[in-house]
Amino acid sequence: MPRLILTERLPIKLWIDVIDEGAWAQARNLANLPFAYKWIAIMPDCHEGYGMPIGGVLAADGMIVPNAVGVDIGCGMLAARTSLHTLEKAALQQIRNRIKQDVPLGFEHHKTAQPWTGFDRAPDIPIIQQELDSARRQLGTLGSGNHFIEIQQGSDGNIWVMIHSGSRNFGLKTATAYHHTARALCTRMGYSLPDRDLAFLPLDTREGMDYFTAMNYCCEFARANRARMMERVMQILADETGANRLEEINIHHNYAALERHYGREVMVHRKGATKASLNLTGIIPGSMGSNSYIVKGLGNPESFESCAHGAGRRMGRKQAQRSLDLAEEQKKMEGVAHDLRTRDSLDEAPGAYKDIDEVMRLQQDLVSITVTLTPLGSIKG
Repeated sequence: MPRLILTERLPIKLWIDVIDEGAWAQARNLANLPFAYKWIAIMPDCHEGYGMPIGGVLAADGMIVPNAVGVDIGCGMLAARTSLHTLEKAALQQIRNRIKQDVPLGFEHHKTAQPWTGFDRAPDIPIIQQELDSARRQLGTLGSGNHFIEIQQGSDGNIWVMIHSGSRNFGLKTATAYHHTARALCTRMGYSLPDRDLAFLPLDTREGMDYFTAMNYCCEFARANRARMMERVMQILADETGANRLEEINIHHNYAALERHYGREVMVHRKGATKASLNLTGIIPGSMGSNSYIVKGLGNPESFESCAHGAGRRMGRKQAQRSLDLAEEQKKMEGVAHDLRTRDSLDEAPGAYKDIDEVMRLQQDLVSITVTLTPLGSIKG
């Protein structure tokens, strides 16, 4: 059950025991926005972000906030259950090597444009049209930071493949452009902001509807991006083991959607939060080396039918590189094929993240676990 803390305007409901000062200040700013609806929901993986904390849920009446969606629009998860039941270490290493050769990682893009029917549906919005040629080379690329491809053993007896990625630089450019548009509009209309990173767009303006359209298109691109990588990974698995794909789940955790809650249609912003409507299948990944989970939503209205999107960071990237012990973090990865080799890679080490099992314990009223996934091999962006 969440804790309830009152603020000057709306309350904040927290599914977290301890929240860092920066994230708490951002949650209070959200609660004092004049268009925020009912309360702010804070998930157990919460940590500080830009304007709005990661792991925050904001229901807004008539407004949309670009930074409450985030800069990686449509970032999310794709998990596929395969027909494979076991995987030998030699085959796993060969699969990892081929993935690293065939899927562009980090800041790499394809050298040539990639086909996708969705490019023909691109909305006639300046930033989308401006970035479209670049997006054609980004489709099917992983990105950097916390993005990953992982091979996992499921508690259901099957081998799973999980991908975490989003809309790449295409989404970043779109998010940045509309954040600047929102700031300019708020200044022009004389709106007072608790934080300029919470600049918003009224949905009854051209700017607001253009952003909503552009955001949805970036989400579509992000979904296709994950799917394209999964196609390549599954082809590699088929070549090496004969495995095929039995089912898959492809979801976002950075987006906004019009939904009905407590009798009113509102714009629900989930920034690092996963939709958890009743019986909806979701994915909650752990950190590199820890378990991930396939879940079913419980439809809890208090969280606006949302749950955590992952483990959530415990410390920033530079702090992790300075303070974590490489040998100790490598020990946590025993039994998992990984590339945690240098201090520079400690920003994504297990110690940089919260305990995923504690995150799951704190949201037992939001989701139920259906499959536990144990990592066998991990590839970072």
